Amino acid sequence: MTKAMEPFSPQDMKHRRARAVAMALILVGLVVLFFVTTIVRLGGGVSLRGF
Repeated sequence: MTKAMEPFSPQDMKHRRARAVAMALILVGLVVLFFVTTIVRLGGGVSLRGF
């Protein structure tokens, strides 16, 4: 029979949280990069036009 998993230690939880925060920051950075790239490629006056 398999052994039951031990709960995560506070040290493990700290590492997991740090990794999750790093991934979230990378994801937000990519979203901002794609947004800025799209605005630059479409041109600055795109916000003045209607849909």
